[in-house]
Amino acid sequence: MEFPSTAFAHEALDFRPPARQTAPVVVASPHSGSVYPATFLTQAAVSLAALRRAEDAFVDDLFAAAPALGIPFLAARFPRSFVDANREPYELDPGMFEGPLPGPLNHRTTRVAAGLGMIPRVAASGEAIYRGRVPSHEIEHRLETCWRPYHTALTTLVEQTFRQFGAVLLVDAHSMPSSASGVGARDRRVDIVLGDNHGEACDPDLVEWAETWLASQGLRVRRNQPYAGGFTTQRYGRPSIGRHTLQIEINRALYMDEARHEKLPEAARVQALMTGLLQALGAEAATAFQPLAAE
Repeated sequence: MEFPSTAFAHEALDFRPPARQTAPVVVASPHSGSVYPATFLTQAAVSLAALRRAEDAFVDDLFAAAPALGIPFLAARFPRSFVDANREPYELDPGMFEGPLPGPLNHRTTRVAAGLGMIPRVAASGEAIYRGRVPSHEIEHRLETCWRPYHTALTTLVEQTFRQFGAVLLVDAHSMPSSASGVGARDRRVDIVLGDNHGEACDPDLVEWAETWLASQGLRVRRNQPYAGGFTTQRYGRPSIGRHTLQIEINRALYMDEARHEKLPEAARVQALMTGLLQALGAEAATAFQPLAAE
């Protein structure tokens, strides 16, 4: 499949198409965006540095080889602290907003309770992001300009890939702080967490294969703890109908100085590992999906 150069052109998106899609895989990064609207920064009660700690920094670079491997790549340009594309569209804390709300909000989730809804209430440090309440019209504005373009493009890529190959594997690319619960204090050597929504989002053989491949490269891998996946794995992971989603969380300490928000020289090795993983995963998925494509 060939993609026109204007496909999914939108200021909120970074779409990098392959010259021709040759693997039944799509790679997406919902949290590596770093373009902060000026109006958002004026609303913020915390520094830009504090906001940036929520980013999956440089993940788009780590998976940058995807198009050269025949795999389409999609990333959000907007930052996670502005709009979290890995949340339901109305997964929001109503207490954050001033003015009439757009219908019922899904506010009884653990993520909203933690301040991490589609429009987050708190920064990675736990501090309140906003100086005061957010005008309620911002909900639809941010959905229309950020969340919907991202998921419209991602849905299209997933469905086009499915039609071409008979099945599709969506790699949902993320990073995790080295201090994350269950990763830092107790086991500092956890390098990768694979999330498949506890077996609901991806063929277990593919997950097992990915874990084995990563471990063979000297990486310590854990499944679903502390990250099993969010909205993306729940929405796009339907293995019973040939739509598979695998979330990959990379320990940031492997490739960046988290305090300075800078790449380390080791980032080149991690990028090479992710390139190797995508290449091998594309071949494995193509073999696994071949009977489906023939049906």
